[in-house]
Amino acid sequence: MPASVVFKSLPPSCQNPGSRHRIWQPMNDRRDHALIERPYRRDRAVAYTERWALGRNPAYADFSTLGGDCTNFASQCVFAGSGVMNPTPETGWYYYSLQSRSASWTGVEFFADFMLRNRGIGPYAVLVPLSQVKPGDVIQLGNAERFYHSLIVLGKNSYEVYVAAHSQDALWRELSSYSYAHLRCLHFPAVRVYE
Repeated sequence: MPASVVFKSLPPSCQNPGSRHRIWQPMNDRRDHALIERPYRRDRAVAYTERWALGRNPAYADFSTLGGDCTNFASQCVFAGSGVMNPTPETGWYYYSLQSRSASWTGVEFFADFMLRNRGIGPYAVLVPLSQVKPGDVIQLGNAERFYHSLIVLGKNSYEVYVAAHSQDALWRELSSYSYAHLRCLHFPAVRVYE
């Protein structure tokens, strides 16, 4: 049985102005708590994305010179919309520092694998066609060998999807301006938390 958890507020530098993002941290076992779903806050994900797309939040390391910052930024945005991490060692999705983070926080393939398989606490994703993406969702671009880039959806109309990203910083960039062979769209239906 998973350990029960408590909310611990993040320092102000990690929060969006006016929001209350929190990290789940293990506490002594309380078996009376059940895993429930709550809405993914797309408005908060988009607000965070717009605030930091062309800059860097000092609460997080910048991975631009360490293989790319795109998935680190996508994780920050999804965290802004979910307000909860999954601190499970080795297989979770979390960031506490450069030395204390999961591979799924910064790696394109690890991020998708976690989000698509997560049955525990935190956000989870399902694959959808491009026509069904919503603001706050993540699109990953790929070539013949692998997926290599993570983008955050900001909006769309009948003929274009608009995204933001790090590595090659972008804000409200047209998805059609990217060159790619494949894409996958990760849609976040909800967030699982302990009641």
